[in-house]
Order: sequence, then structure tokens, then C-alpha cells
Amino acid sequence: MSVLVAGHAVNDLYQGAVPAVVPFLVLERDYSYVAAAGITVAATLLSSVVQPLFGVLTDRRPMPWLVPLGMTLAGVGIGLSGLSDSYLLTWLAIALSGLGVAAYHPEAARLARRVAQDSHVGMSWFAVGGNVGFALGPVLVTPVLAFGGLAWSPLLAVPALVGGALTTVALRGVHGAASAGQVSAGRDDWGQFSRLTVVIVARSMVTFGLGTFLAIWVTGRVGGGPAAGAAALVVLFGAGAASTLLGGVLAGRFGRVRVLQVSYAVAVPAVAGVALVPGPAVYLTVALTAVALYVPFSLHVTLGQDYLPNRLGTAGGVTLGLAVSIGGLGSPVVGAIAGVWNLQWGLLSLVVLPIVAWVAARGLRSPVRV
Repeated sequence: MSVLVAGHAVNDLYQGAVPAVVPFLVLERDYSYVAAAGITVAATLLSSVVQPLFGVLTDRRPMPWLVPLGMTLAGVGIGLSGLSDSYLLTWLAIALSGLGVAAYHPEAARLARRVAQDSHVGMSWFAVGGNVGFALGPVLVTPVLAFGGLAWSPLLAVPALVGGALTTVALRGVHGAASAGQVSAGRDDWGQFSRLTVVIVARSMVTFGLGTFLAIWVTGRVGGGPAAGAAALVVLFGAGAASTLLGGVLAGRFGRVRVLQVSYAVAVPAVAGVALVPGPAVYLTVALTAVALYVPFSLHVTLGQDYLPNRLGTAGGVTLGLAVSIGGLGSPVVGAIAGVWNLQWGLLSLVVLPIVAWVAARGLRSPVRV
């Protein structure tokens, strides 16, 4: 499990790297809001399309080699993103990174569930690994690109190359342990899984919308240059990573479905606060938003796998992959609203999404596990 948690951190570091790269692309290449949002789409579009396919394939036949390969491609794509002034080539490099993320998640989630031997705690740690990696994305990207500019982007691929090599060496033992673990099977509940998918997509659109534009917004709100914006991303993703573990604790006491419902109710005023609260206090609203959006994160994964106990790869591919990455497709809408009015109105448009998640979550039932 430690190998999978660390690998998930390295892989998702490159999802967190994308919103941190965007401000540097805007600064050096004068991208518009829509063009900046298009970079986020590059990281999510291809990933969204192929991720269900990877899930179905890994349900039929284990493919452990996808774990290090996906991780490596995720890093190489980000590493190539700063080397060309061509928007198309930059877009394709980010898309390659998204493909790597898509290849990684379904098989890694399937292996993690087996290794965890049906433990929600183990899966929570696996989810935390991804959130920690996401939080570290800006920490890695900002100093490298602030010092060397986009020309230094190949250095960003180093963690993936090292992590992919180490995972390849360790994977034989991980796969052996995974084969020994069994998960109790039951009836697949596609209706509840579909409702959960709506929840995750809505949550993901908020997260990607904030991830794409939060640094730009906070920089203009409080001043301080790119460092102020990067600090907001660290608060969002760092507090989010910590909140993922909190979600496991709260779920043990109150139940997963109830925690989801309350979290998304809290997210409504929190997201509005990000757009409306002036000055440095915006960091407090960012932190509250992170708690509300990330407390349910690991619960999505275990609920999804319990709704589809016979299709762990598919469930993992959707809850950790498709439903998460497809949220990036909403970023151009925020960018378009910001272009017509202003960025504050673009961020305010995100408030409707936690409302959608809350409404959908009210129809969820706790799965019956056998």
C-alpha cells in the first residue's frame, strides 16, 4: 500500500501542476482567459474519453504495467509543455499528461482495493496520496518556473521518471499481494453509481474552475505577484489533502452519505466567499472551500466501489478519473463568463455546482455490503 500511496502522490502531482503552469503561460505568452482554460481542457479531455476504457480493460485482465507507464507519461507531458511557443504543441503536451493520468487511475485503484483487503481506511490513505500530490504540484512548479521560466519545464518530469522506475521495481510484490486480497461481491447498483457520478462531476467542475483561475484571482485581489496566487493554490490543495483524512473519521461516526450531504451544503457559501470576500481574508474562504470539497473525496471512491463491487477498475476509473477529469471541461465556461463580464462573475458562476452536488447527494443510499 505504501508503494501505491506514494505513486498516487507522484501521479496526481501532475494534475496539480497544470493550474500552477497556467499563470506562467499567461505571463510569458499573453494567453487570454479562454486560452488558459483551454490548457486545462487539454489535461482533461483525452483523459475523460479514454479513462472508462482503461477501467473496463483492467476489470477483464490485470494490467499492472499501466501504473508506472501512466505515471511516467503524466510527468513527461508536463515536462514538454514549456518547450514550444506553439499553442497547439503546448496543448498536445498537456493532453499527453492527461492520457498518462487516465492510464494510471483505474488499475492503481483496483490494486489498492485488493491490497487494502476491502478496508475503507486503506483506500482513504490511497486517496490522500493523490491529494497530497495534487497539493505539491504548485510547490514543485512555482519555484522552478519562477526561476528559469517555461524553458525549465523539463525538470518537472524528474519525479515521474524516478517514481515510474521505482514503481516498476516494486510492482511485482504489490501485484502479488493484490492478487491474494478478495473483495466481497454483490449486485452492481448502476442507479446509485450514476447519481454519485453526478455528485463527483459537479464537485470536480468547482475544483478545476478554482484551480484554473484562483491564482490569477487572488493575485489581483491581494497583490504580491505570482507567489500570492501560488499560496492560494497551496491552501486549497493542502487543506484539501488534510480534509480527505478528516472525511474518513467523520464517515466512521456519521456515515458516508450524510457526510457528503453536509459537505456540499457547506460548499455553497464557501465558494461564494472566495469570489466576494475582500483582501487577505480570501485565504480563509479558500481553506473552508477546501474542507467542504475534499472531506467527501475518499468517500466517493469507496462508495463507488461498493455500488459496483464486481467492477472495481471501472468504479475507480470513474470516481478517481473520468468524473474528476471531466470537470475540467467546465473551465472554459468560467473563462468565457470572465471574458464577457469579469473574473469575479466567472467564479460566482461556480456556486451553482455544489448546489447540484448537494441535490444529487440527497438521493444517495448507503450501499449494502455482503
